[in-house]
Amino acid sequence: MEAKKVKTVPENDYQSIVQSPSFQTLLSEKKKFIIPLTIFFFSFYFALPILTSYSTVLNTKFIGDITWAWVFAFLQFVMTWGLCMLYSKKAAKFDELADKVLKEGRDS
Repeated sequence: MEAKKVKTVPENDYQSIVQSPSFQTLLSEKKKFIIPLTIFFFSFYFALPILTSYSTVLNTKFIGDITWAWVFAFLQFVMTWGLCMLYSKKAAKFDELADKVLKEGRDS
């Protein structure tokens, strides 16, 4: 896959771009996606060390000698890969919105 060329905008156009509705839409869409997923990621990530350090809830058996702590640790890998794939797909939409912002900045 070939890398996209970065399109630049003259500095004097930056103020008008920041105030444009399409730029505000881009920021809003990114915030609605990134903030909840970041909160989820950190909560899920730090739950394992907190639960294993300060409680015994994950010490119960899941199957055989495998405890819930091992299941939770494995799920962290699954969660990380899942979030990466989700972000990769969502980034395409962000790129489209950014291209729209740049196009409107050049047209004005």
